Amino acid sequence: MTENYLTQRAPRWRVLLSSLAIAGAWWTQAQPAEATTTTLTISGTPPSTVAAGSTYTFTPTVTGSGGRTLSFAIVQKPSWATFNSATGTLTGKPTSANVGTYKSIEIGVNNGLSSAISNVFSIQVTSGSTTSTPPPTTSTSGPLTISGTPASSVAAGSAYSFTPTTSGSGGRTLSFSIVQKPSWASFSSTTGQLSGTPTSANVGSYPSIEIMVNNGLSVALLKTFAIQVTSSGTTSSASTVTISGTPPSSVTATSKYSFQPTAKDSAGKALSYSVKNAPSWASFSIASGLLSGTPTTAQVGTYSGILITASDGTASSSLPSFAITVKSLTSTTGSATLSWTDPTKNTDGSPLTNLAGVNIHYGSSPSALTQTIQVAGTSLGSYTISNLTAGTWYFGAAAYTTSGVEGAMSNIGNKTIQ
Repeated sequence: MTENYLTQRAPRWRVLLSSLAIAGAWWTQAQPAEATTTTLTISGTPPSTVAAGSTYTFTPTVTGSGGRTLSFAIVQKPSWATFNSATGTLTGKPTSANVGTYKSIEIGVNNGLSSAISNVFSIQVTSGSTTSTPPPTTSTSGPLTISGTPASSVAAGSAYSFTPTTSGSGGRTLSFSIVQKPSWASFSSTTGQLSGTPTSANVGSYPSIEIMVNNGLSVALLKTFAIQVTSSGTTSSASTVTISGTPPSSVTATSKYSFQPTAKDSAGKALSYSVKNAPSWASFSIASGLLSGTPTTAQVGTYSGILITASDGTASSSLPSFAITVKSLTSTTGSATLSWTDPTKNTDGSPLTNLAGVNIHYGSSPSALTQTIQVAGTSLGSYTISNLTAGTWYFGAAAYTTSGVEGAMSNIGNKTIQ
């Protein structure tokens, strides 16, 4: 672990976590009124869903700022949303192209002395149809559908055109959208027509194309397809795809799993990947075939029938199906050794004459240092905390005087016990 030095208005001290260190600046001798300052917290219940076309907004509640200016930060912000670093407000209006789940979102707040992090949350963007009721006149029109068989290849210099067939519109105006539109093609959002004339520079495969139709109440999606642009005046020879790799068969809960196959197309065409029966805790890249994720202790078990396929839009090849077993954590304990140098002066330069010791605060979250060890005396310089269970532990400290007044908390350091 790389040694880091974190500066704060607290004692000049260091906490060594193996090779990790926390270092502070001059300690400000706190007045009795400062000793009652509340802990910085962030809370609130963000909406878990929003319909496409509707506005989403969430602003967290913060307490314990101590009158200081707050700054906010976010992790995993949805692409359709904006974030205000001054207020912590997350807002935006997703479109039908954004339908899906946006996971592992966290909002953090900092007042210059301490920080707090919200609970992790997710936002599900649903189709606008989930909140609408169709008029009685359309109750017998049947469900909205989209169909058709797009041509799978076109020669460079030749015109390509495909228009899907729809039914069940209920007399409503239809709008179309597309995913992975080839760069050489144009698309009509009113008819769903995909058309264009590729050049010799566009020779290759254009996979994972999807066309969607929306009537304002429901949506329908055409089966994914690919278009192969071949050289003008030539007949492209059949290509073959090969895929290989040995995926790890197990992973320990809370550890990262990662596997990426190796695939090749005999004609040098671009490849895309797909997966069946992927574990719920894993993500998958259609561009690289990477299967990765970190299962939790609640996801211990065996995940079978996983199948990864590589395709050039015409030919394809799959790995043998495989399974991943998520194993339980074994009981582990460890220790952290902390060391510091006692402060000798106040921030105004006057001698610090009534230093009594250091309070070490620690816990399993940087915003909840719930355990405290008082190290009385001066010139001790270090302390070892033992019997720490497996996981990441966070540490901070503050000097205190003979009158019991505690100075400001240092920045927070951490150590992971494995």
